[in-house]
Amino acid sequence: MLAVFAVLTAGLLAFHGAVPNAAGRLGSLLETFLPWLGMVVLAQLGLALLRRSATALVALLLPVAAWTYLFGGLLLPMAKSGLHDLVVVQHNVSDENADPAGTARSLADAEPDLIALQELVPPALPVYEKTLAADYPYHAVRGTVGLWSKHPLTDARLLNIKPQEIAEPWSRGLRTVVHTPHGDIAAYVAHLPSVRVRASGLASSWRDESADLLGKAIAAEPLKTVILLGDLNGTVEDRGLAPLTSRMNVAERGFALSFPAAFPLARIDQVMARSTTVAHIRTLPATGSDHLPIAARITLR
Repeated sequence: MLAVFAVLTAGLLAFHGAVPNAAGRLGSLLETFLPWLGMVVLAQLGLALLRRSATALVALLLPVAAWTYLFGGLLLPMAKSGLHDLVVVQHNVSDENADPAGTARSLADAEPDLIALQELVPPALPVYEKTLAADYPYHAVRGTVGLWSKHPLTDARLLNIKPQEIAEPWSRGLRTVVHTPHGDIAAYVAHLPSVRVRASGLASSWRDESADLLGKAIAAEPLKTVILLGDLNGTVEDRGLAPLTSRMNVAERGFALSFPAAFPLARIDQVMARSTTVAHIRTLPATGSDHLPIAARITLR
């Protein structure tokens, strides 16, 4: 029986894309927590050792190999930083954050080149602007998302990624150009709609629609190098983000589970790039938000 469960676990890891999404988006739900199947493998290993089952131990080589293929590279040490590297921070600061000034200082302590924020509400926005002004003289805000930069920004505009069924005002996308010493970069900041886990499965249709709109906008971007920072409410394994992950590179090193902050289960805050590499991603100390901030090192080509 342990050997059978090991084979089934390996099948879920290796062929998660074959799990159908039609009913309750079960495929996306599995992919959201796919790395945690490693804990299932560890539990199976403990039972196999307890039972002294050679058959089960041999069968466990399958899920171990599948998990290592999918996620083992994320555990490798971070490569040495280069002269053309760009450090970026992504954080959903929460519209209920009671300490926006402290949050801003904490993010600036990481000394990034760019800071992308979501859930910027009118009472807190001036606090972020004032606290970050000295180190980040350039910033652009559209709706509830914004980007602070050490480098000049131009051509900032609202990005329409609003699902059709949302009737109320909803502005969660920004596109601007960052003029770095190593060339111009199109920077996108986005906050995709939330998903909910229900008895019927994963409710993610708005998120998926918004991801499709964002993917089309990035596909039409004339600048070669693109960086996307945002709370995408999905992991890079989730097929709901395929309009983005099929067009952009994701982190090569680091797990950086970011939500919920009290006990992170998934990285739904993302940094992706086109025509460049996200070399490493990590979490930063908790702030007054229900998300952990993440920092990424972009290796410009």
